[in-house]
Amino acid sequence: QVQLVESGGGLVQPGGSLRLSCAASGFTFRDSTMNWYRQVPGKERELVARITGGGIRFIYVDSVKGRFTISRDNAKNTVYLQMNSLKPEDTAVYLCNVLGVPYWGQGTQVTVSS
Repeated sequence: QVQLVESGGGLVQPGGSLRLSCAASGFTFRDSTMNWYRQVPGKERELVARITGGGIRFIYVDSVKGRFTISRDNAKNTVYLQMNSLKPEDTAVYLCNVLGVPYWGQGTQVTVSS
């Protein structure tokens, strides 16, 4: 079955960087479109970025354009989210997802604070 394991979160100062990873298994990763979402308590889950199996990338949150980059390594069945110039408003639990599959991992907490 589908498994997604997110990692790479942590506490970082404003202006810092993190690279999140999502290790995937249980499906044909190279053919799958992958998403990164984020969620803050009390708010709806927000789609941040998407990458197709062929590597076409989309960023859906205006405030992260130019700062966040989604990428994938099909040999490692892993999708990444490189986050630079982090701001306190980026604080959230970040989760990856397979487009069209109602499965969610545990996510990884990102906290941006001085």
